[in-house]
Amino acid sequence: MFDISWARAARAVRIAMLAAICAPGLALAAEPEACSASASTPAPAVRRHVIGQASWYGAQFANRPTASGALFDPEKLTAAHKKLPLGTKVVVTNLHNGRSVLVTINDRGPYWGNREIDLSYRAARVLGMVERGLARVKIEPL
Repeated sequence: MFDISWARAARAVRIAMLAAICAPGLALAAEPEACSASASTPAPAVRRHVIGQASWYGAQFANRPTASGALFDPEKLTAAHKKLPLGTKVVVTNLHNGRSVLVTINDRGPYWGNREIDLSYRAARVLGMVERGLARVKIEPL
């Protein structure tokens, strides 16, 4: 049998489920040969996770333009990050309660305090951090 911890298996299932919900056309293959990419395509660079503080922003910024050009909608699963490329999908996990959410980077920031990411109101609600306002999170680019 496979030697894999339950926590690791649960994380893999959670990420696969989030990816399937947010990108239904994406097929997850068990074997590398099943992927449609050609053999000459280089493997993507290994992406590291980052642990830091997250905050959220909501209705007060609704309908204002973001760095990507889209109007901010607090009910979408989006986030602001200082360095990640716009359009990057990231899994954000609240380290206090273990909840995760898949968001798209569409803005720049946060520019206040020692924060790593600003989440939309909906993403903050999914993570269970609305009342606290801040949360210690793990950020994993996909």
